[in-house]
Amino acid sequence: MDHHQYRHALAAHLQAAELAFPEAEYDARQGRVRAAMADSELDALLVTDPADIYYLTGYNTFEVSVHTCLVFSGDRLVLQVPSIETGPAVVTARVDELLGYRWEGIEEVLEPLAETLSGFAAIGLDPFSPTLRHGIIGPLQQRLGAERFQAGGGELLDRIRIVKSEAELACLRDSARITSRGLAAAIEVIAPGMTDNDVAAEGARALLAAGSEFMSMQPIVTTGRRISVIHMNHQRHRIEPDEPVFLEFGASFRRYTAPMMRTAVAGRASGEMQAMRDVCRALFEALSAAMRPGNTFDDAARAAESVLAPQVDRVFFSGVFGYAVGAQFPPSWVEGSGYIARGQQRKFEAGMVFHLPLCLRVPGEWGIGISDTVQVTPTGGVPITDNDWQLKERSGS
Repeated sequence: MDHHQYRHALAAHLQAAELAFPEAEYDARQGRVRAAMADSELDALLVTDPADIYYLTGYNTFEVSVHTCLVFSGDRLVLQVPSIETGPAVVTARVDELLGYRWEGIEEVLEPLAETLSGFAAIGLDPFSPTLRHGIIGPLQQRLGAERFQAGGGELLDRIRIVKSEAELACLRDSARITSRGLAAAIEVIAPGMTDNDVAAEGARALLAAGSEFMSMQPIVTTGRRISVIHMNHQRHRIEPDEPVFLEFGASFRRYTAPMMRTAVAGRASGEMQAMRDVCRALFEALSAAMRPGNTFDDAARAAESVLAPQVDRVFFSGVFGYAVGAQFPPSWVEGSGYIARGQQRKFEAGMVFHLPLCLRVPGEWGIGISDTVQVTPTGGVPITDNDWQLKERSGS
């Protein structure tokens, strides 16, 4: 059978059988988006980001490199997927119509998509999205008129997605529970002489055994001098005695990720390492106190910068004290809807959730990274993850 026949045969048995949340959750999400569209005078959204599509419909797959899009309007959801994604679209998504095209036939995308969009005068999209393909949006604008397509669709969805519902918070708490187990298991095996891959392998095993789905980023493990280089990962390096080992894990539960960083030492931690741990903790406390409704992201960043100021000539820090997390797909667990950094004037709201990636790197020497994922409450930031904020010393004996 072809993919059209497959869709109908599958739907007869498994239509929306793996919808991630109750239908009322999707109704609420879609209602908020439609109200925002009305305020922005948009007739439809052309959504291409996999996490945005998942948020609105439940559509869930590990294959996010192919063209997929959702046309979201006031009364209809139309999902376009390639033939190889027919199964996930039927089983995981709640939409009104599926538009299929042959996996190898990308040229089949334009005609049905243009027809679906032709009735809308104002179509919102996200011009900064890496999943908005020039080979598709260019011809669509030529056929329908570039004036129909308006920037702002991505920002509209970000404003809504950044505040989590109770159902989303529950998923983040489950992710946090699994993340903690993975980190604990990985730290317990650290010993001089083993490799960073050995540690990552034990962490990955524990994460999957505890219930994680495929993760948006695999476990991150670096050692010694390599910690000082931001965004390195395990690469068969042997752990030396008294060397710090940096770990950053994030389990996925219904695609929601609550990441956490920990640093252990394969032996004894030096006084300087412990002092850097103290700075990380002081940063966390300053941020948590400032993360309350009414304060801006900039306010929290400035509070943290005052703590970091004595260290700025010694260590490298990314400049982002927190980033929003929620439902995501590879290659990142960063939601992209908000950043705690200088100049960011959005105000905190209860229900926002941020990972606070507090890693301080001494270039060419080592680094200390410790973090929690934190929920904004009326009284400040409250951890969802359960970091103990200690440098675990592991002798291997």
